[in-house]
Amino acid sequence: MIRPALFKNTFASRALFPMQPAPVKYTRLDLAVGAFVLAGLLALAYLAFKIGSGALVGGDTTAVRARFTNLGGLAPGASVLVSGVAVGKVEKVELDDRYAAIATLRVRRDLALPADTMAAIRSSGLIGDKHVALVPGADDALLGPGDLIIDTESAVDLESLISRFAFGDVKSADKPATE
Repeated sequence: MIRPALFKNTFASRALFPMQPAPVKYTRLDLAVGAFVLAGLLALAYLAFKIGSGALVGGDTTAVRARFTNLGGLAPGASVLVSGVAVGKVEKVELDDRYAAIATLRVRRDLALPADTMAAIRSSGLIGDKHVALVPGADDALLGPGDLIIDTESAVDLESLISRFAFGDVKSADKPATE
């Protein structure tokens, strides 16, 4: 860029034609640190993606389905627990042709569940997240990929239970005899 002689070494010259910075020379150490930081960020992004999708936790998984009458707010991504240990996630929820809720559970492949396993929808605390609790049975036959668990316990609808109690629709057990 050629500067006009009129603006040589004046304030206007510096305002109109700022000085060009000197080219930066990077050393091998600078490049090595930059490559190390980039590799660390890529590894962190990979782990965040894998943990977020649940693939890192379970490794190789298989699908098992469970039929419920009421899911009560169970959503895809909810945990699947056996004895309080996370063994999988709820993959999807859908209706079958008889209007029953079918939850597809993605569980670890190395988990050998008996054919008479029971599935129950539980919540963590009063208003906590929903999860599926699997209670293994004692049958010798095992559940295979895609098998259906029919022995289930649906979610407790707390709102309807409270309203039935408040409006007197709850049936109480036989009253004890008074003497």
